[in-house]
Amino acid sequence: MTTRGQEFQIGRRGLLAGAAGLSALSLLPGQLRAEDAPKRGGLLRMGIGGGSTTDDFDLRKLNDWVPVNQAYMVMNGLVEIDADNIARPELFESWEAGAGALEWVFKVRQGVTFHNGKALTADDVVYSLNLHRGDSSSAARSVAAAFAEVQKLSEHEVKITLASGNADLPYVLSDYHFLVVPAGFTDWMNPIGTGPFIPESIEPGVRARFSRNPNYWKPGCANVDAVEVIVINDIAARTNALMSGQVQAINSLDFKTVDLLARNKTLQIVRSKGGQHYTFLMDCTQAPFTDVNVRQAVKYAVNREQLLQTALLGYGTLGNDHPIPVTDRFFNTELAQRAYDPEKAKFFLKQAGMDGLKLTLQSSDAAFPGAVDAAAIYRTAAAPAGIEVTIQREPADGYWDNVWMKAPFCMSYWGGRPTADQMLTIAYSSASAQNDTHWANADFDRLLGEARALLDDQKRREIYWELQRMIHDEGGAMIPMFGDYLDGVSKKVKGVTPHPMFNLMGARLAEKVWLDS
Repeated sequence: MTTRGQEFQIGRRGLLAGAAGLSALSLLPGQLRAEDAPKRGGLLRMGIGGGSTTDDFDLRKLNDWVPVNQAYMVMNGLVEIDADNIARPELFESWEAGAGALEWVFKVRQGVTFHNGKALTADDVVYSLNLHRGDSSSAARSVAAAFAEVQKLSEHEVKITLASGNADLPYVLSDYHFLVVPAGFTDWMNPIGTGPFIPESIEPGVRARFSRNPNYWKPGCANVDAVEVIVINDIAARTNALMSGQVQAINSLDFKTVDLLARNKTLQIVRSKGGQHYTFLMDCTQAPFTDVNVRQAVKYAVNREQLLQTALLGYGTLGNDHPIPVTDRFFNTELAQRAYDPEKAKFFLKQAGMDGLKLTLQSSDAAFPGAVDAAAIYRTAAAPAGIEVTIQREPADGYWDNVWMKAPFCMSYWGGRPTADQMLTIAYSSASAQNDTHWANADFDRLLGEARALLDDQKRREIYWELQRMIHDEGGAMIPMFGDYLDGVSKKVKGVTPHPMFNLMGARLAEKVWLDS
């Protein structure tokens, strides 16, 4: 197989199906008028939830909305996912895959410079990719483990040899951990990149300011003179900041206030469907969740429809305890939707030798807007099943360091990934540093590797369907719902469109938009 050119498309019908799910309440793609052509100037103020005083720009540690958005302001990736879920060249200008998708040659874009004036070369790309390989603490370590060799062929050419073939490699390289810094760079509090903005001041967990990169290489981008990021983890405070004009864009709207905000004639609500899903995490290495029967009981004790309509106000779709969304071409359409069934939950508890179960659920709205309310809804639904849930509310600051992947039972979210392989690898492979249920299954790992190397979509589909079934039946994640991405943006901010990858235009809003004069 050889793949060339300016884009990478696999299973276009599936990609278009995903793109068809995009919508906006006040702005749709293609509605720009001639007078709305990009304009230079102004200060863009963003209020973003998902930040902590422990944040920095270490590419290996990026794990929440504020650090990811800020990283994209300073640095570029190798590949960009566009609004149609298609992999587009970024710092990689083009690519070619050899037979079996084992060896890939990428051309590094020329004429790009870092903020310190250094020209981008293959050395920088090789160094940046190697940050995640081998003995690395990177959250993308399990993904990068597939890179058997990353080799510089010339000043502007890189060869990646895989341990096994992967037809989705350009999509894999779009992961936000695979941003590019100069070779040898280690000063993560003072980042240098090739991105649209240059840091002026950074106060982790509080605020940061970035100025426009005058030498930015992308035409029509980096239009505003400066971007100010204010970390506002509290959703009510974030919403008030938007309504008062303190900020012009916020992420992760409270589902309960979306309809009210939509009536405000000065605001636009941007609604994007994608792979974002909300999870109740059971640590499969800690009692009582070491017993698959207990995990099954927990999954049958949730009223998914009630959660979707109450916690998300219908802005989403039902989840079925696996992370692949209905928009993915490999979504298992034959896996029966798990329903609320307290009697079946009791049955599985008896299978585990229990008459009842007492659990402490650690929750915070840092996990997702309305997470504490969702925990309360689950507590009520679980009671008839003999499951007594105590909710332990945690502070937003430090939640990802102190609770996530440490607590036996807690809440979280995933932003989704552009391919099934990426989502399954980063969250469910036993080798992944972000396997947040600590579920390990050797058969799952083996099948995941087999599917990745196949070029036959039908054979891949059969395996991915089985992997979804395995997670659904045995995994430690109870996934009751997928939530739409909901952002609030001032109508003075132009060029905003829905995006299937994350809030705020795939975390790239600052780079893309401009301000109405």
